[in-house]
Amino acid sequence: MKTSKEVFFWNTLNKAKREFVPLKEGEVSMYTCGPTVYNYAHIGNLRSYFMADLIKRVLLLNGLKVKQIMNITDIGHLTGDADDSGEDKMVNALKRENKALTIENLKNLGEFYFAKFKEDLEAMNILFPDNFIFASDETAEYSRLIKDLLEKGVAYKTTSTIYFDTTKIANYGAFGGSASAEHGRIEVDPEKKHPEDFALWKFSEDEKVGFNSPLGRGFPGWHIECTAMSFKYLGKKFDIHTGGVDHIGVHHTNEIAQAEALTGENPSSFWIHNEHLTMKGSKMAKSADGFLSLQKIKELGVSALSYRYFLLTARYSTRVDYSTEALKASDTAYQKVLNAVANLDTREGIVLDTYRSKFLDAVNDDLDTPKALALLWELLKDDGISKEDKKATVFYFDEVLGLNLRNAKKEGVVISDEVRVLLEDRKKARAEKDWQKSDELRDKLKHLGFEVKDVGEEQELENIK
Repeated sequence: MKTSKEVFFWNTLNKAKREFVPLKEGEVSMYTCGPTVYNYAHIGNLRSYFMADLIKRVLLLNGLKVKQIMNITDIGHLTGDADDSGEDKMVNALKRENKALTIENLKNLGEFYFAKFKEDLEAMNILFPDNFIFASDETAEYSRLIKDLLEKGVAYKTTSTIYFDTTKIANYGAFGGSASAEHGRIEVDPEKKHPEDFALWKFSEDEKVGFNSPLGRGFPGWHIECTAMSFKYLGKKFDIHTGGVDHIGVHHTNEIAQAEALTGENPSSFWIHNEHLTMKGSKMAKSADGFLSLQKIKELGVSALSYRYFLLTARYSTRVDYSTEALKASDTAYQKVLNAVANLDTREGIVLDTYRSKFLDAVNDDLDTPKALALLWELLKDDGISKEDKKATVFYFDEVLGLNLRNAKKEGVVISDEVRVLLEDRKKARAEKDWQKSDELRDKLKHLGFEVKDVGEEQELENIK
């Protein structure tokens, strides 16, 4: 199906920008790799969900329906992300918080950080997926798929683990090359046949952390979680899979290997990955001390939407180095946008076709948000169009930009208690038809930097300083 205009995304699988055409006419199925809920998300994590949000918003703007699901990993994510090494991150989080290792505490931990994650999404105006799927709810699906893999001879069992045998997949390493350097960092199981083999199921005799399963008591490996959930909720073939570039070499490579072993084909038509957000050139890590959360940004006096604006200034596929100075510059620019929109008339006109076409050209070209932002500024400075049409067109842009510009009047013009009192006094004077006093109060407001416009019985402020 063709959308209103052609949409192009960079497909990591092909290493090329390709036109996006959904498998089912008018509908898009999209899987987003979600967080492991053992700590607060850092702002680098949030860039991945911001990218997925942009993709979804662009597709919606082009008239497509989007079904998006996101996994929430609350079990089975080992500290050795590249293979089966290390301890479970959720278990480590309980140790960090000095809590006993019990199923109830694991559940409470996951629920707490999941709630905080949702708060971050809301603060950044990131659209929620249709479903958040918890890994701990899908153990029956893992058992079913792992049993199939064992029967097909592409998995094997050791004393401690059920492994996927990567040598049984032709040309293992769907994105090019192999992940042996990553996989082979730590050898913890002498029964493991090949360094690249990865865990599907880890056996456990500890009732505090394990799950009952036909496979034996234990918990799943990270990679099988995403395959099981995407198959169950989107089908064995879907349109888009998103995640960070750190998922390419191992996690997404292994998802593809599992799917190919089960169905004979790659599960997703498009694999779209965002680049890292760095600090002083180094990648952020949630498992490291001192990572920067959204809350810490707010403590700088900068809103979450200013951080969204900061991310919009670069292509999602470009590595971006974070600094407080760059963030505050984005905050200043965002506040100027809010003020400009706040100064537009309250009535909405029509979306201007010329600007609509240019905007679609930008965002449909692999999410060219820097170009889209430049177009927003061009629109705001265009004195050749009416404020009503300008406002409608700005709101159209914001369907993708997600800067909450419909609330710009409230957020864009910050008034003091003194100004608020003067407005109330002027409103009362106008009601009493005391025009002289009304004009005197207007002059006082102007001296304080505000132009007052009367719209019916309401007063609108324009910041003129």
